[in-house]
Amino acid sequence: MLRLTWVQPEDLIGHELHQATLDGREPSKIADRWTAAGGHPAPPRAGASPTPASRYLRLLATDLLDELTDLPSKLTDHEPTDLEAIRQSCGQSCRWGDGGPPARAKPGVGEGGRGGTRQAPVGETHRARLHAAWLGRAAGCLLGKPVEKLPLTGIRQLARSTGNWPLTTYFTAKGVPEPLTTAYPWNRRSAPTSLAENIDGMPEDDDLNYPLLNLLLLQRHGRDFTTTDVARLWLDELPAGRTFTAERVAYRNLLSGIEPPHTARHRNPFREWIGALIRADVHGWTNPGAPEAAAAQAHRDAVLTHTANGVYAAMFTAATIATAATGTADVHTALRTGLAVIPPRSRLADAITHAVRLAESHEDFDDVVDALHAHHAAHHWVSAIPNTALIAAALTHADGDFSGAICRAVSGGWDTDSNGATTGSIAALLAGSPHALPDRWTAPLKNRLSTSVGDFNGVGFDTLADLTADLTHPETSSP
Repeated sequence: MLRLTWVQPEDLIGHELHQATLDGREPSKIADRWTAAGGHPAPPRAGASPTPASRYLRLLATDLLDELTDLPSKLTDHEPTDLEAIRQSCGQSCRWGDGGPPARAKPGVGEGGRGGTRQAPVGETHRARLHAAWLGRAAGCLLGKPVEKLPLTGIRQLARSTGNWPLTTYFTAKGVPEPLTTAYPWNRRSAPTSLAENIDGMPEDDDLNYPLLNLLLLQRHGRDFTTTDVARLWLDELPAGRTFTAERVAYRNLLSGIEPPHTARHRNPFREWIGALIRADVHGWTNPGAPEAAAAQAHRDAVLTHTANGVYAAMFTAATIATAATGTADVHTALRTGLAVIPPRSRLADAITHAVRLAESHEDFDDVVDALHAHHAAHHWVSAIPNTALIAAALTHADGDFSGAICRAVSGGWDTDSNGATTGSIAALLAGSPHALPDRWTAPLKNRLSTSVGDFNGVGFDTLADLTADLTHPETSSP
């Protein structure tokens, strides 16, 4: 029996009820109706419940999803999704400047155009940073793949059983007692390609697929792309089976004839999860020294699938990366710059600020992680808010060091491969060159990436650096 994950109404309703509570709505009456009818909670970690619901429950879930969308939120004023409203909410603390948001460059959904002053010329130095960033993203992702979906306790016990705690290298199954792997099984899809003894190049992962798609996006449409351009590209180049959570729902919505950006809200309880964040790197890589332009591009990309904090996570990441890509900023400056492009009274801004303070005040990173897990216990393990906080904490605590940062990010649990990937991208940019990354991380990649996107299967990370450099705009531009 095929149980398609992340789209069944009877599974979405539990997530939407939880999301409604988190984003300032009052869903209790609707929750009571769902429970009274025999409805079940959301699957705790998987994307689908084991058996399908009755026709009655499925229809009820569909109706209740629509009712939940219409509930008012008390957080609306502090957490807008529109780019102009985001800029206005930042006030004096914002990085958008007096010139306002980037102007629309052509008709379409979302904001377009340029922003900021570019400080870094495109040359061999920037290309070396891009090469490092691609490798760092892959290595961080690969480190987290075998333990994705595992609880924090399981990650720690598996690593300790092989003497790899605190983490210093890729996970291995060699020497792990069988009762431990029975209690905490490796990720079923990833273990054959991402445990140390099995690595043979970089296996396919959505955390690498989306940067490839955004290379295609910029090649075909330039930096003035629209959200509709993103949607068309996905329909042309992204296999539906390679999408998850918010991306899968938005993809389904596109096929149902729903236009962006409504694709992000329609029966999409995952709109504040991590999917937009993992798509942000290319927007930052190609805008060195222009965090505003990077954030604006990330916004146009993100609103296809996400709203509010899900969008802010992408903007924060893109602006942080654009700052790190200059080669003149340390990790703390980069993170502060990322924070300055998102609404300061949003839940994401609070979470990042809290995480950085924890990292600055605790010597043992395990203590930081424990505090983060306690603070964000109400969130799903794929939510953008706790995961972005963990990324910021890992980078801060490691002072931007590559190995220290990716190991901290993955050891913190939640969405381990995505956190490792984004942390690796930022820390590798700061390292500045592929030669600055330890061989234990990069040699197993064999300069080879597997993917189902476009004609990229088997591409080398050096080639990807060249392609990204070709899309980087060094000229000075004004808002």
